[in-house]
Amino acid sequence: MYVLAFSESAVQLVPDGTIVVHIALILLMIYVLNRTFYRPINKVIEMRERNKGGHSSEAEQILSKVNERNAQFENEMLGARSTGYKMIESERNQAVLAKESALGAIREEVSAKVTSEKASLLKQKEGALKTLSGEAEQLAAKIKSNILGS
Repeated sequence: MYVLAFSESAVQLVPDGTIVVHIALILLMIYVLNRTFYRPINKVIEMRERNKGGHSSEAEQILSKVNERNAQFENEMLGARSTGYKMIESERNQAVLAKESALGAIREEVSAKVTSEKASLLKQKEGALKTLSGEAEQLAAKIKSNILGS
């Protein structure tokens, strides 16, 4: 019931002749504010800018130059770092190659020594076998003579 009561007394906006009055009042308010408030403030701001002698634009130019030089410095540093990394990598590669060639030479030297030592050991083995077989034959002959001679 209350809802129906409010709906019957609801305000309906219908454009009529008063809209022209409202628009005129808004335009008058804008004119008065411009004259009394915005123009004096804008004049004060302009006078301050003129009194500074345009130093704010000079400061902006200096800041833009600083930013430009900073970007240039960063680019140069990046280039120098990449060049340094390339130099380090090439030196490391050269060191690895030198190490590998030295290791190859040492391996060949060790392989040659192992081969010569194996041959020497085989000769010593053959000499020892000959000596032992000769001594074994002498011992066998002694044992035979002791057993048969007694």
